[in-house]
Amino acid sequence: MQRQNYRTVLANGIVVLITENPTADIVATRCFFRGGTSLELLHNAGISHLVSATIAKGTVNFSSQEIAEQVESIGASFGSEVAADYFLLSFKTIGADFAEILGLAAEILRSPTFPDSELELERRLTLQAIASQQERPFSVAFDQLQQLIYGEHPYGFPSLGTASTVSSLNRCDLVQFHQTQFRPDAMVISIAGRISTEVALSEIETAFGDWQIPNTPLSSSDLKAQFSPDVVSTAQDTQQAIVMLGYPAPAVTSLDYAALKLITTYLGNGLSSRLFVELREKRGLAYEVSAFYPTRLERSQFVAYMGTAPQNTQLALDSLRSECDRLIHAALLPEELQTSKSKLLGQYALGKQTNGQIAQVYGWYEAIGLGIDFDLEFAAAIAAVTLEDIQRAAITYLSASAISLVGPASSLAIKV
Repeated sequence: MQRQNYRTVLANGIVVLITENPTADIVATRCFFRGGTSLELLHNAGISHLVSATIAKGTVNFSSQEIAEQVESIGASFGSEVAADYFLLSFKTIGADFAEILGLAAEILRSPTFPDSELELERRLTLQAIASQQERPFSVAFDQLQQLIYGEHPYGFPSLGTASTVSSLNRCDLVQFHQTQFRPDAMVISIAGRISTEVALSEIETAFGDWQIPNTPLSSSDLKAQFSPDVVSTAQDTQQAIVMLGYPAPAVTSLDYAALKLITTYLGNGLSSRLFVELREKRGLAYEVSAFYPTRLERSQFVAYMGTAPQNTQLALDSLRSECDRLIHAALLPEELQTSKSKLLGQYALGKQTNGQIAQVYGWYEAIGLGIDFDLEFAAAIAAVTLEDIQRAAITYLSASAISLVGPASSLAIKV
């Protein structure tokens, strides 16, 4: 059954998406703000995470404890997160409690106070998490690869920030960041569940309709990613070595986006993927092996990685590179392309079953400027990809890579 989607824009610029789905008495809401970590600067890397962690820890009218009690008293779920291109506050409740939780969400988004005590707690937890990540070979390899892929572009910053930047941030910094980035003309509210469009709109107008657009223009980053096709390595006394190849890849708006999504599916998606079958099952090289290509509003990256025995580091690197190069020189078989299409479209459909998933997908597309029609356009684009498209995308994007290695010092003396 085709879902009926409603879209409107309030007078203050808030985009509202409503998908009525009466199957169960659950209403899922996603409140997006455009920007995310892409609006950070080198000196305040990690501020988005701290804002996300503390935004619901106190407002002008409610303490952290009062907010928690209000959410838990009606059995609602509530959370916040930040990604490369957006900030998100999400909540889920039954229809009868929608207005109450929406009002609380408006209070949190519009008038957080970022209490010093809560900030200090989250700072300590974040610093502990950063220290913990530095002991994980995959995290170390990924972070140093990001610097080669993006240079000083915010996409290349560690998601939690650094120990130095997180230690230096104070409450005034968070307040200023919130006042600059959280505004109605940067907001998308996406709702899916058992609620009428009329009721949802009325409650949203009550909660957010009087929120005024600031006089200052919307923030944006003008930094350009700077790719360095170099090799970077870190010695750690670990039981395995991590090998990563990173390639600059197109933004979601590129005509090659669908083809590279299919390349990612073919190479690195699941137990039947080319990398898993060839490098783990047949050759026994990999403890873990995969590939990913994040959807980004600006330039993205294609990453293939493997965890291997330290003595196999050179062989693992050569094998990963060989599998990526293979797509440049030899076209996929028609059945391989069709299998990849079926797998990708099947997984995509399964990711839009619950109200929360529906609200997430539609809101995300709107927040990064694609619009909810991209839901259908994506499936059509995948279906239309040809064998020639796959090979052209491989030639275009999989020719020059950055290399990131982490493992025992003896495993890092490799030939590139």
